[in-house]
Amino acid sequence: MAFGRVNPQFRLEDQGIEGLGNVYYNLMEPALIEAALKKGEGTLGRGGAFLVTTGKFTGRSPKDKHVVKTDSVADKIWWENNAAMSPEGFDALYADMLAHMKDKDYYVQDLVGGADPQLSINVRMVTELAWHGLFIRHLLRRPEREALDNFVADFTVINCPSFQADPAKHDCRSETVIAMNFDRKMILIGGTEYAGENKKSVFTLLNYLLPEKGVMPMHCSANHADGNPVDTAVFFGLSGTGKTTLSADPERTLIGDDEHGWSDRGTFNFEGGCYAKTINLNPEAEPEIYATTTKFGTVIENMVFDPETFELDFDDDSLTANMRCAYPLEYISNASETAMGGHPKNVIMLTCDAFGVLPPISRLTPAQAMYHFLSGFTSKVAGTERGVTEPEPTFSTCFGAPFMPRRPEEYGKLLQEKIAKHGATCWLVNTGWTGGAYGVGSRMPIKATRTLLTAALEGSLNDAEFRKDDNFGFDVPVSVPGVAEVLLDPRRTWEDQDAYDAQAAKLVQMFADNFEQYLPYIDDDVKAAAIG
Repeated sequence: MAFGRVNPQFRLEDQGIEGLGNVYYNLMEPALIEAALKKGEGTLGRGGAFLVTTGKFTGRSPKDKHVVKTDSVADKIWWENNAAMSPEGFDALYADMLAHMKDKDYYVQDLVGGADPQLSINVRMVTELAWHGLFIRHLLRRPEREALDNFVADFTVINCPSFQADPAKHDCRSETVIAMNFDRKMILIGGTEYAGENKKSVFTLLNYLLPEKGVMPMHCSANHADGNPVDTAVFFGLSGTGKTTLSADPERTLIGDDEHGWSDRGTFNFEGGCYAKTINLNPEAEPEIYATTTKFGTVIENMVFDPETFELDFDDDSLTANMRCAYPLEYISNASETAMGGHPKNVIMLTCDAFGVLPPISRLTPAQAMYHFLSGFTSKVAGTERGVTEPEPTFSTCFGAPFMPRRPEEYGKLLQEKIAKHGATCWLVNTGWTGGAYGVGSRMPIKATRTLLTAALEGSLNDAEFRKDDNFGFDVPVSVPGVAEVLLDPRRTWEDQDAYDAQAAKLVQMFADNFEQYLPYIDDDVKAAAIG
């Protein structure tokens, strides 16, 4: 039986998905929580937050992500980064998944990816778990209820955690599978309860579709000056670099915290909510995000809590360090109502340099910006993983390699063209170590980072005196009011400056070795930026 609000001409049966049990269309948050509680999927926490654990999968499974290799996409996909699946394997996977779904209840959410109505796509999310419906209802954009009467999906995602794939039969790597078929306009997810696969599958989809429309998809946060959407800034950065924290500036309006597009009309958020890490979340440092953890409907994922008081433990990472909360964007008081901004005036690339080499802020040319965008550098530190005894570089191209179906140079070229066309100023901001590498130096003072970012966003930093960095060739300010001058010159912060030179040479070589893979695909100006 069917329950809820849906286009009567676009039920699951109309898509060839038949024989299910009860199908619940577009339930709102209270009904989804009620259903999830009835099925024993989680626990109602303080303030009506919904507390869940996701079993053995507490993060994404990028090696189990496949793109179906059809003629239409064969020459467009970055196959070195995306595992191929045969059309025959997908057909068998789809048939077996539908057979597994027979007579079981499912939850359907008809949602939108993209705040710009001219570029958005309609996504139907079919989930086995009621709380997955709640999660994706937060993370994608919710159409008006009346619009559901005529909703037709551009793409359909089916998520069935209890289904396990057969690698031999389905042409995949393991029992866990994320299979994207651009011809069939369908994504199948099986064998994992981790909800992040839902949102990232849609992000990957948009990363494939939008470049053909001249739109730059970005793994970044974004904000704009209060009352002035023209003054927009975007913040690229891998996990641990401060992307969410630094963009959540109370003096500016938050456009979004993770996924955006840059079109000829400006910047727009792909999502309708946020998916924030909660490990060591501090009510003083991030009060708004902290407050969402006790708001109605917020999904609390893989957090330890007191079974009597339901108080969350933000420091206990025994389940995972990747504990998270998912909530609608309107739970942040300074969030944009339109989730749209102007063309970025400032493009900030965040890195956590545990080698202690990079300055706290540097100005980049468009070619240098493409170099650092393609490099996507941050670093692991000693003690975070077994066997890591010194800082290790992490290079994730475009600051999000797992979500990039096309070759990285295609995204890099789009970014470079938009920076040049719209006159954006680009900055590389190091939130990592100063005064020595990890274990010797100390973490970059957050107050200094915020002061430098404020100067960059307000435009006053452009009037500073700059020097040319000896290692990477970018411009570094010599002095900035409110920031100790010595901090701006990393070499001077090291007690042993010869050791700094050796560490800097080592890091430069790591960048060069990583970048060799892109040299056949890039222009001479970017090659020159790579050389420094």
